Amino acid sequence: MGSGRTWSKEEKEYLIEKWGTVSIAGIAKVLNRSENAIIVKKNRLKLGAFLESGDYVSWNQLQVALGYCSTSCRYKMKSWVENRGFPMRMKRVKDNEFKIVRIDEFWAWAEQNQMFLDFSNFEYGTLGIEPDWVKEKRRADISSRRRFKTAAWTKTEDEKLITLVRKQRYGFRELSLMLQRSEGAIQRRLTVLGIKDRPVRADSYAMWTDEEHELLGKLIVAGKKYEQMAELIEKSVKAIRGRVYQMYLTENLDKVRQMIGSGPWGNGRPDRKIKHYLLMNQEEKQQTKELLTRLMLIMAKGE
Repeated sequence: MGSGRTWSKEEKEYLIEKWGTVSIAGIAKVLNRSENAIIVKKNRLKLGAFLESGDYVSWNQLQVALGYCSTSCRYKMKSWVENRGFPMRMKRVKDNEFKIVRIDEFWAWAEQNQMFLDFSNFEYGTLGIEPDWVKEKRRADISSRRRFKTAAWTKTEDEKLITLVRKQRYGFRELSLMLQRSEGAIQRRLTVLGIKDRPVRADSYAMWTDEEHELLGKLIVAGKKYEQMAELIEKSVKAIRGRVYQMYLTENLDKVRQMIGSGPWGNGRPDRKIKHYLLMNQEEKQQTKELLTRLMLIMAKGE
């Protein structure tokens, strides 16, 4: 197959980019080279297998290890790297440069963004020794995947969803249980179908007990997802999201977990600004009113 040909820059870049995501046979076919030539070249470029270097993997190898589709790398460059500060590095090998990830830096980043990640297809030990929290994360993601359907919606499911929503009897939580779809999936499907009717608000404005708040804080610290908390607290995901935002001004559970730290629900609660007036408690509202009154008096005197 012409394995003695000189490698062009484009061929080397293709090998670096696809190593770990495309089979050796597949790469060989595209480059019109023997599989042995591919192996020799990858050794010269020091691409290696997982953990051969001991401390880093390529960007594509990481995607394969986590069980993600390599075709979504462009999306992850935006969502992970640009929006969430993923610790991407570049490694130069002779005249080529390729993306790598230090394993220790990945684990540190992943712990702070674990609610955003899905470890259900991530096999134990693929990236070497794992932090203690990974075992529970994998178990929770596998459980969530089994509980909810992830396949494409069928026509029968669409018809059932539309019928149930138009009855105006069920909230997101009830629909989720009946259809075995996550609340987020139901909301997205209604939008795709162009259905203007929405599930009833149900418990969105129901009073929360001290016990429910205490449990909510513990579940967030334990790394539970909204869907898991909804089952244990018996409130809709929407209601829990709203309560979390009301307290912490964000729905990002990783950020909330950092604010709570080792404390109870309400610990690390951020200060409110005037724009957050509706989310303040009575004492904060009174203090804000007094400050605004003083400001108006000062401005009046200045005139």
